[in-house]
Amino acid sequence: MFDTKTQRCLDEFMRTMIDHPDDLFRQAKAKAALSGIKLEDLIARYVEQGLLRVRACRPVQPRQRSPLPVISKAASGQPIPALSNAEIQAILDEEDTE
Repeated sequence: MFDTKTQRCLDEFMRTMIDHPDDLFRQAKAKAALSGIKLEDLIARYVEQGLLRVRACRPVQPRQRSPLPVISKAASGQPIPALSNAEIQAILDEEDTE
């Protein structure tokens, strides 16, 4: 079934590839077989449970960013000149030739 307003298929699932250790795959496959469900259904259930747990946890407060340090004077006490990109590149090129 195709929803013409949103231009998407309503009966399709997203397919994706996941890299995981072989042992984990074998355990999941065995769990699905013992539970009598398809592996894709088991994985979807586990992903959904994990996402629900994350939502149930208290939200993480974003960290406050500290301001960048401003260095106005060199250790010698002399002011640091404001250099253009071209001047900085010239200094770097000069250091490379030494």
